Amino acid sequence: MAFNHLPAAMHDALGPLSASPVTHSVPMAKNHRPSRPPESGGSRPSPDMVLDRLAAGAGRSARITHTEHLPPRTGTHAIWPDRIRPEVVAAIQKAGIDHPWAHQAAAAEHALDGESVVIATGTASGKSLAYLAPVLSALLDGSEAPNGRGATALYLAPTKALAADQRRSVKELAAPLGNGIRPAVYDGDTPVEEREWVRQYANYVLTNPDMLHRGILPSHPRWSSFLRALRYVVIDECHTYRGVFGSHVAQVVRRLRRLCARYGSEPVFLLASATAAEPSAAAGRLTGLRVVEVADDASPRGELVFALWEPPLTDLHGEKGAPVRRTATAETADLLTDLTVQGVRSVAFVRSRRGAELISVIAKERLAEIDRSLPARVAAYRGGYLPEERRALERALHSGQLLGLAATTALELGIDVSGLDAVVIAGYPGTRASLWQQAGRAGRAGQGALAILVARDDPLDTFLVHHPEALFQQPVESTVLDPDNPYVLAPHLCAAAAELPLTQTDLDLFGPATADLLPQLEAAKLLRQRPSGWHWTRRERAADLTDIRGEGGRPVQIVEEGTGRLLGTVDESAAHTAVHEGAVHLHQGRTYLVRKLDLDDSAALVEEANPPYSTTARDTTAIAVLETDTEIPWGDGRLCFGSVEVTNQVVSFLRRKLISGEVLGETKLDLPPRTLRTRAVWWTVTQDQLDTARINPEILGGALHAAEHASIGMLPLFATCDRWDIGGVSVPLHPDTLLPTVFVYDGHPGGAGFAERAFHTARGWLTATLQAIASCECEAGCPSCIQSPKCGNGNDPLHKRGAVRLLTELLRSAPPDPRGPTEPNAPGSPGDPSGAVSDGSPGDPLGTTPEGSPGAAPDGPDGAPPSRSPGPRSPGPAAARGPAGAPEGPGGAATDAPGFPGGPEGFGGATGSACLAEGPEGADGATAAPGSAEDREGPGGATGSAAAQ
Repeated sequence: MAFNHLPAAMHDALGPLSASPVTHSVPMAKNHRPSRPPESGGSRPSPDMVLDRLAAGAGRSARITHTEHLPPRTGTHAIWPDRIRPEVVAAIQKAGIDHPWAHQAAAAEHALDGESVVIATGTASGKSLAYLAPVLSALLDGSEAPNGRGATALYLAPTKALAADQRRSVKELAAPLGNGIRPAVYDGDTPVEEREWVRQYANYVLTNPDMLHRGILPSHPRWSSFLRALRYVVIDECHTYRGVFGSHVAQVVRRLRRLCARYGSEPVFLLASATAAEPSAAAGRLTGLRVVEVADDASPRGELVFALWEPPLTDLHGEKGAPVRRTATAETADLLTDLTVQGVRSVAFVRSRRGAELISVIAKERLAEIDRSLPARVAAYRGGYLPEERRALERALHSGQLLGLAATTALELGIDVSGLDAVVIAGYPGTRASLWQQAGRAGRAGQGALAILVARDDPLDTFLVHHPEALFQQPVESTVLDPDNPYVLAPHLCAAAAELPLTQTDLDLFGPATADLLPQLEAAKLLRQRPSGWHWTRRERAADLTDIRGEGGRPVQIVEEGTGRLLGTVDESAAHTAVHEGAVHLHQGRTYLVRKLDLDDSAALVEEANPPYSTTARDTTAIAVLETDTEIPWGDGRLCFGSVEVTNQVVSFLRRKLISGEVLGETKLDLPPRTLRTRAVWWTVTQDQLDTARINPEILGGALHAAEHASIGMLPLFATCDRWDIGGVSVPLHPDTLLPTVFVYDGHPGGAGFAERAFHTARGWLTATLQAIASCECEAGCPSCIQSPKCGNGNDPLHKRGAVRLLTELLRSAPPDPRGPTEPNAPGSPGDPSGAVSDGSPGDPLGTTPEGSPGAAPDGPDGAPPSRSPGPRSPGPAAARGPAGAPEGPGGAATDAPGFPGGPEGFGGATGSACLAEGPEGADGATAAPGSAEDREGPGGATGSAAAQ
């Protein structure tokens, strides 16, 4: 792919296009002080020098498609508000911080005024200090109360690692304040004997939303003294609370507010976010409160050199003879090796656990050939490790013992990693917000830094490294979450009723969908209405009805068969693809083969082995239309949005050679199918349109399939999602539409807002899809344009030229996007800024809605009443025929499915997630990557391929 590829040694030609990540301005604090330049980088090599050394290898300079230079920025100081206690100001000064940045002082002012506030500034801009100053001041006031705890604060982090890091920081900062500040971590790693002390005596409790949901709120009588005195709630890295996970956290926060009101407190919420679009609106959706934003970053920043790096084509050929690029995993391992040899402290971010392990293994092997002392200075860091392993790695990183680290996003979220010189990002992380968050890990002390984005061999990454303006000249995305999703809301209503009976006054707190759900919960005999309100009726814990990270079911334990040693865990929703019988599993550089997957006991038995191959799971997917909420004409075709039922089954796995990715064989699997009711966008074409596009029946299936693959790859540019959050199906003749149809659906029960965003930006989304396919230099299709690493049909059939003609004809009749043309993901882009599914109920979350019950639909494209397909709110005859609804073979449905939830359909078991990238950790110590697979990287993007070439 080389549609704007630059000649060798010309990668600086676009330097003048430098642009800073976009922030949204607000008035700054009035108590400014003169600015000062950022701190010097000392004797460290400049970022340009480091990049020049990396590009000096044979053929390497041509791999750099663009270099962006973000100039250094001076900072603006202010003074702390006089209501901050002088002891706290003195402690901050003792830590070496004489004066706050202007945005820190502004945020503290809002907090002291009792206003909830979100601080949305860049990485390393001092957001922690902005909320700690008022929090510590309030806690110090409270320590003078007769019980020593007249004020408390709660800190929520998306990962346990971040909470532990924050506790260290608070203890160091508050050391001069004596026993007035008593911070303590309360999560799944907290020993049982310490928990009672935390409940009774700690005044600053650091936890995560999982523990709040499962541990603190259900046991609120034991936390009554803490909740009664709760003054502040800090929600750190709040931009990570998006999609289904964010929707769950929003309801957990509402449950917390309800219990606080019961105990007579009304805490102020202090939120910290990476630079984001509309941070106050996103924070308001998360908390249900009016939130003021502070988004004008007044901190200094060193120079950032940001390079876009495309691995070269190899002599190998993938499926159907397609050209194959060297994998991002192998390329990143080489870069991490070279940076370590240079003595450059670096982190390589990779999207999956297996990818982190592979990069670490490959780098260590290559470093051992150079200097036997160097391999010990490189390690992997990911979710799924045991607590003691994670803590040891964090200490080694803080001490400087480690020079290079291959990490998943478990390390992305705010851990204070000072002194890093470079960040290598193996594959676009899914959003510009995450990209800047990861890039910001380097240069945290104000020195210059280098960031490199290494493109994976897929349509979106290839598009981005050749269209740098899509990264550097576009604002970051708005956060997508939908707290009114009935699959999310229903279990939280049950949990809330178990904590305190629900009353009419609670309906507004939990949202407009509450009134409709309560009768369904009564009909399901989960709640019972009495004069005092709705009560929980079951013996089991209501909080156990849902996993807020959308994983579904308890984690599957990975156990070494010979010794019984627990190696780690994998989410139940990912078990079918990650630890099926015969799968290759990596753990801390060692390779294991899965001998047995016991779904009943949630255990995978493995034994150490050294197979010369990796494994890739393959699945089949079928889809049925349940209800069409909205549709608009595209010429003779239609663009639709509504509810669907998707059935997915892992049916086999491939064995691939480690180096070349060559397929060695396929083994059948016998795993149960799983069903998902969700939201989808789909488009149809008529025979006249096919004739105009010269699409005959022989190539129709391949053209539809290719368009489906590429559109899934490009959607993350228009919605705050990941390729693994969504799935797709293409059918030459679908029984529900009676036309050739392409579906793209949310991989979450009830939907996550991604398909609706696709509907509202369809013209721009499919135009970018067409450009990505047409601009690719391959002849018949490759992973950079139309091949998918997760295709259940083995990327067959695919027809690249047919897809180009089909999309061209479809777009010829497309109306403008419903709410006006905008740039991808720009604030105010088509669709609700939240990306939330409007009032529509995506199917009945309880399975109890009588046939014929109407469901609310989102507004029509121009604010008109929505069009709605006739018929009752039920699967109807088409679904009764079974969700497949398409013939087998090349003429049937082609599928591209995300991971699937475990458990039965309905809110009690349908909590699975499709996000197969690495995610934060849960409260119980298990990995909590929503639906994470072990890896999605390898030759051609194949799952789990070892990638060393």
